[in-house]
Amino acid sequence: MPLPLLTLTGIDKIYKNGTVALRGVDLAVQPGEFVSLVGPSGCGKSTVLRLVAGLGALTGGTLAWQRPPAQRSLAFVFQDPALMPWASVVDNIYLPLKLKGHSLRSVRADIQDAINTVDLGGFEGSYPRQLSGGMKMRVSIARALVTKPHVLLMDEPFGALDEMTRSRLNSDLLHLWENKAWTVLFVTHNIYEAVYLSSRVVVMAARPGRIVADIAIDAAYPRTDRFRTSLQFNHYCRDIMTALSVAEEETAVR
Repeated sequence: MPLPLLTLTGIDKIYKNGTVALRGVDLAVQPGEFVSLVGPSGCGKSTVLRLVAGLGALTGGTLAWQRPPAQRSLAFVFQDPALMPWASVVDNIYLPLKLKGHSLRSVRADIQDAINTVDLGGFEGSYPRQLSGGMKMRVSIARALVTKPHVLLMDEPFGALDEMTRSRLNSDLLHLWENKAWTVLFVTHNIYEAVYLSSRVVVMAARPGRIVADIAIDAAYPRTDRFRTSLQFNHYCRDIMTALSVAEEETAVR
């Protein structure tokens, strides 16, 4: 097995008000894995993602990358697409490259490639108010994709979408992951989504935020709707639900 791309060892995060967001979190992520974090609200899923992204300081423990900063790039996709309402699809996707000092002319081809990849060809000049929720999320993903990331961090990106749109974007995301060779850390409350997408599902519990199970999803890719209705899929969902229930009982008696 190759060395982990990312290793979290004994991670603690305690906020100034005394809230213990994380306690003793150990997690290793291999290159090219699709790892989902599931658990109840307040268990620290999003905190893990923010610490990996460098958007906060550890209270304890270590976070180590195999590659130096110059050889890795991260992109973050939030639940809210956070598009600029006054900017077109092209200009929203251009934003991270603009902040890096690239001219629009020099990266126009990369932007168009990202637009085509998320199936938004023909909407280059559209504004967020003219797009559906699913299309806005596609713009957000394209904005991440255009930076050519090695690691994609996604914090409940499809949580606000209807089930049909969510299912379609799940399949689109898997297709992109397989083709782009990303390493993905994905936060979700949805067990079914986690099982469908992931090579591993990490189950977390609250008070304090901690990992209580790490379940490999040994199902072949590409995955289809047939997998969603299989006995294997149901088995993995039950395993995760059991882990969450046990953790909830343990939390209640603390």
